[in-house]
Amino acid sequence: MIANIGRLVRSTFADGSQAPRPPQPPTLVQHDFALSETNDAVSWNNRVADIVRGLRPAQWIKNGVVFAGLVFGGKLLEPSAVVSAALAAIVFCLLSSGFYLINDVVDRHVDQLHPEKRWRPVAAGAVAPRTALAIGAGLIAAALAGSAAMGLGFLLVALSYSALMAAYNLGMKQIVILDVFAIAAGFVLRAVGGAVAVDVTISPWLLVCTLLLALLLGFGKRRQELLSIEGAGLHRANLETYSERMLDQAVAVSATGAILAYAIYTFDRNAPAFDRRMMVTIPIVAYGIFRYLFLVYGRGQGGAPETMLLTDRSLLGAVVAWSIASVVLFYLAS
Repeated sequence: MIANIGRLVRSTFADGSQAPRPPQPPTLVQHDFALSETNDAVSWNNRVADIVRGLRPAQWIKNGVVFAGLVFGGKLLEPSAVVSAALAAIVFCLLSSGFYLINDVVDRHVDQLHPEKRWRPVAAGAVAPRTALAIGAGLIAAALAGSAAMGLGFLLVALSYSALMAAYNLGMKQIVILDVFAIAAGFVLRAVGGAVAVDVTISPWLLVCTLLLALLLGFGKRRQELLSIEGAGLHRANLETYSERMLDQAVAVSATGAILAYAIYTFDRNAPAFDRRMMVTIPIVAYGIFRYLFLVYGRGQGGAPETMLLTDRSLLGAVVAWSIASVVLFYLAS
């Protein structure tokens, strides 16, 4: 029986061809090469992802202040002005991300002791300090080059912002109260930069309102850090100088001042001519501020204002309602 089967097989392939062989598994060398390529691709993707995390794209929402000049300067419907404002926002995104990376390098040893900041790419060892510094410096240089292309006025604003952030990273962030004012001044410079980019003048009251709102967010953040982080002074030296009572008063003063400054802005005769219609948005602004205070005191939040804005529907709704109302009052109700 077996001999018959053998003769049948030999006669079937009598032309000299060989019986088909089943697919062979890759050799060890081929397997290692394919695995190496896969690992390299995964490693590269992880490195890129870590660098992007270090840029903190979630905080780019802060640069929305740049568009204040576009809206309140009455140029929202001018395509060239929209492009200029968008370019200005991109410049500030590059600048802020560049300094975030540099700040992470400077603070990496302290951040490693922080319950949340220890997961930042530089502190976690996912991005080398030398790499972070190189990328940060490159982003800042690219941003300043773009600023120069947009005109001398905008370049001066960008240089002022860069000098402020450099001073903040080199030691100003350790000086009590002045650290929060430095952050607030950065918001004001964003608003000024946006106005310069589209060639409009913003009411001084609106700039004061921007300053006070930024102070409110800054003091609220310091309060949350002081109360929620064990051994807060180890993570930020000046937190030992702050007290809960002092920060509560600073938050209250900033919130009150912001509402009053915005109310005065809506009545300002030197502001763009909208027949004081913007006064109807005062309740929206007041609600948004009180909602923020509720989240700070009632929910123990405040450490990440950008996260609060994106996750709290009521706060986000207030911002959206105010934005829609402002556009309607400025451009559709005239």
